[in-house]
Amino acid sequence: DSQKSAHTSARSPSLGRLYCPSRAIAMSRPTPLNILLLLLQGADSFRMHAALQPPSSALAGGADVRMQMAPAASTPAAAAAAVAFLFRAAETRAEESHAVIEALVGLEKTMRAEAKADAKLSGATLDALDGAWRLCFTTGTVDTQKKIGKINYFPLKAVQTFDTTTEPMAITNGIYVGDVALVRFFGPFEFNEGTRKLTFDFDEISLLGLRIPLPKGGAAQIGAASGLGSKSNVARAKRELPAFFNWISANEDIATARGGGGGLALWRRDLEAQERMRE
Repeated sequence: DSQKSAHTSARSPSLGRLYCPSRAIAMSRPTPLNILLLLLQGADSFRMHAALQPPSSALAGGADVRMQMAPAASTPAAAAAAVAFLFRAAETRAEESHAVIEALVGLEKTMRAEAKADAKLSGATLDALDGAWRLCFTTGTVDTQKKIGKINYFPLKAVQTFDTTTEPMAITNGIYVGDVALVRFFGPFEFNEGTRKLTFDFDEISLLGLRIPLPKGGAAQIGAASGLGSKSNVARAKRELPAFFNWISANEDIATARGGGGGLALWRRDLEAQERMRE
């Protein structure tokens, strides 16, 4: 990952140079919510800028990539080729974006059929999901696709964790600079093994380490206002319905899902974040 970090930092502007139309508002009324929106909109501005740049294949030559993965109960044989390709894409960020999207769509269809044939597959997927995951590739929500097109390789460090050992099960979602979380959301999640739908509701937020409660639907409003979440989540929150993923797959290396906003996403397991999660 040291090569990835060096490559990313070479392209990354400082936070002070990010464009944010709400900067004056946030600074004139420095409430936690206004400062949060400033950070998120700045991050979103960088994400949109980087999304318009062609993906780099500079990592492909020197990356230490495990081309063969150990078999996993959550990866049926019919899905093995697509999973291996997506693992390579997550590690190298060198595969063509259209090919990654095609692989995600194909894997979604395969896993849906396999889950119907094997009642144990969804449970194995949930077991494999436990841990920490760094977002590598996303097509973005339908709203974002209309604005700037498909995002593809995600330029920021965004890490989600899923703890399946607690009751209720717990989810976090954060945006990081190095190992420092700028923003992190916390809440419970549920997983329906029949439909493979993962529903969640963030009820707390940490802003530069300061953890505060969120009102019902607060996370959805922040996500929609910053562009990092789907506007459909706001409508769902008003109807007291949780945000959700339609989960596709998870194994020891990668995870894939389709979000409530219609976008596809690919994560790779982050072992360092997972160690911190277990502390």
